[in-house]
Amino acid sequence: MSDVTPPSVLDAVLRRSRGTLIERMGIVVVEASPQRMVATMPVEGNMQVMGLLHGGASCVLAETLGSLGSMLHVWPDASVVGTDINATHHRAATSGVVTGVATAITLGRTLCSHEVVITDEEGRRVCTARITNLVRPLPPDAPRLDGSPARGSSAPQAGGSSA
Repeated sequence: MSDVTPPSVLDAVLRRSRGTLIERMGIVVVEASPQRMVATMPVEGNMQVMGLLHGGASCVLAETLGSLGSMLHVWPDASVVGTDINATHHRAATSGVVTGVATAITLGRTLCSHEVVITDEEGRRVCTARITNLVRPLPPDAPRLDGSPARGSSAPQAGGSSA
């Protein structure tokens, strides 16, 4: 498990986010490592009927950051699934962009947890969340996020020969 995020891994993850909730919510990752993830999300389009940032949108941002940070930690032989998320909403956001910063609490072989602080454009705390992910080994035949062959695959490696 690595402390450094290979660019190809993050690029692959972000390519796979096309058409997902990450894209629909307008989440943009601006910093990425297992220890610290940072992303922004617009308030507009992510509001509840009273014109405030939806609490569920804050949870989506928090889960995205914690899950991506955990995934980067376990690369390349494992995946993660969220098992718990909780959030405290401190104040309303009604416009602009919010920023989420996920900081690792623990990065283990079985569980990864991150605290996520979401702030408005004035730096005021909007939400504090905690997400825990369960680490699951990838099956030997599972494709890798970066497009490399599965472990044990007979497919030739990039730049290699099949002869």
